[in-house]
Amino acid sequence: MRRWRNPNLWDALATSIVRQVIRAGQARKLYRAFCEAHGEEVLTPHGLAWLFPIPEAVLELPDDEFTGLGMAFKRLPLKAAAEAVLDFGAKWAELDPAVLRDEVQSVPRIGPWTAGATVADITNDYSLYPYADLAVLTWADHLSTGRTWPETEPEFARLWARLAGKDLSAWTLLTLAWGVRHANTSGAVAI
Repeated sequence: MRRWRNPNLWDALATSIVRQVIRAGQARKLYRAFCEAHGEEVLTPHGLAWLFPIPEAVLELPDDEFTGLGMAFKRLPLKAAAEAVLDFGAKWAELDPAVLRDEVQSVPRIGPWTAGATVADITNDYSLYPYADLAVLTWADHLSTGRTWPETEPEFARLWARLAGKDLSAWTLLTLAWGVRHANTSGAVAI
């Protein structure tokens, strides 16, 4: 199995925004509906797919389009991110990933989780992902390791980073991937 990085900063940032504070399954539904309603249609070997709308298209959408698609809460951060990508995207593409993670947080409504998830997605370096995230903790807890994990995110993050060491990216990515696969095959709800 191989995980491909997302080469498009706008798409990675928009995906992270859609994923903010909601369950992964709900985020996938919202993302797909938004793409189908406003994104470019492309034909793939597996059938039709839709790209996430370009920043200019997101900026032109009236508020009621977001509301009608269940994305009212995402409107302001998506529009702020679209403006920022249009203004700073070329500069951001040249930044070191850790600097980019900090720079993206200058956008209103983009915090450490969204910035970390975005940079992990475009670099494929999951040591930059917010590994204290409930999804990592949840799926680490479901793995049959015999280990009891701390319940708080800060305690979990410290232990996770210490145990993973130089393999932090691989541990985090594999745990998230295992969780997605487990959720999709077992009927469990992905976090």
